[in-house]
Amino acid sequence: MPSRGIRDLREPGPAKPVCGLLYSDFSKAELAISMLEAILGPLDLTSFVFPFDVTDYYNQETGEDIKRLFVSFSRPVPQDSLADIKIRCRDVELEFAENGQRAVNIDPGMVTAERLVLATSKNFTHRIYIGRGVHADLSLIYQGKSFQPLPWTFADYRKQEVIEFWNVVRSLFMETRG
Repeated sequence: MPSRGIRDLREPGPAKPVCGLLYSDFSKAELAISMLEAILGPLDLTSFVFPFDVTDYYNQETGEDIKRLFVSFSRPVPQDSLADIKIRCRDVELEFAENGQRAVNIDPGMVTAERLVLATSKNFTHRIYIGRGVHADLSLIYQGKSFQPLPWTFADYRKQEVIEFWNVVRSLFMETRG
């Protein structure tokens, strides 16, 4: 039987940076998005604003009547920059924090041809530590011409209109990666 040999280690191609935002005050979210553009480059897609009605977990911190908004950025980034992006997004969150409470919650992530991965500071069984206090959360996988949720995917990321948004983001990524 022929030997397959030792494979060379290779860097993966770039990914499309994305963020999910939770907020009650849209003016603060707009300012946060401007700051994110200074970090990640110009936006190329913004979702509809969704009511964040899947949990009341963030109500005490972010306020009542929380909204969810997703954005994607046009400039690809190295996949190993996810921890750095999470830390920089945390710095943006701190700009709007009041009494230690986030007025804008930013969930950064990356879209590739195969997946949507989010960055989080919270450990869990399905999350992989990637350094600097950050874990990677495989949230959606691309199969059968659409993103598919996994058993642990957040409830708002499971919604069909949200999955459709991520499918459009992936299409933009596929068009621009050459």
